Amino acid sequence: MRITALVMAGGLGKRMKLTVEKPLVWFMGKPLIERVVEAVKSASKISEFYIVTSPNTPETEAKCLKDGLRVVRTDGKGYHNDLVQAITKANLLSPVLIIPSDLPALTGKFLDRVISAFEKCGKDALAVFVPIKTRERFRLSISSTDEYKGTWYAVSGVNIVNGSRIRDEGKIATSAIITEEIEVLLNINTQNDLAIAEEIIRNVRRD
Repeated sequence: MRITALVMAGGLGKRMKLTVEKPLVWFMGKPLIERVVEAVKSASKISEFYIVTSPNTPETEAKCLKDGLRVVRTDGKGYHNDLVQAITKANLLSPVLIIPSDLPALTGKFLDRVISAFEKCGKDALAVFVPIKTRERFRLSISSTDEYKGTWYAVSGVNIVNGSRIRDEGKIATSAIITEEIEVLLNINTQNDLAIAEEIIRNVRRD
């Protein structure tokens, strides 16, 4: 299975109090979004991808177009609305991999494993969660949580959903990956997250 990916890059990033758009935040030598795009390009199970922008991120959109990337512009009226709009605009009626633009440690190998897990799960959606205690242990923020089988987890933002079901009312049958791996542990939501992520990655490289 090879599927389409959407890189979500239309958010305001209010909590970071930024002077630049969040996808363009500099992280160890390059913008956050470049690191995610590199991971997507190196994944063998991704057939094509789009950058999802909004009126909140015109500079991100301009950069991506300059870099020759395909862009889907949404209205910027909320994450779920933007996702539905992007899937509809791109006419994606099969499984779609959704990736936030703020995962600096993401790799193509990790994304391939997520897609392989979705192939085997037999459901219309798969979510990647991080234990809340793990993010707390590393002093990372917790911006969004969700419940899976009676336990609450931190949302990583990496998901796969059947595009034909995105407008369905009610909850779509979902499988999950629960992991502490840095590929999704390091989700940047605050300036503190940014500093901690840089420290963790430097330590991993030294080891």
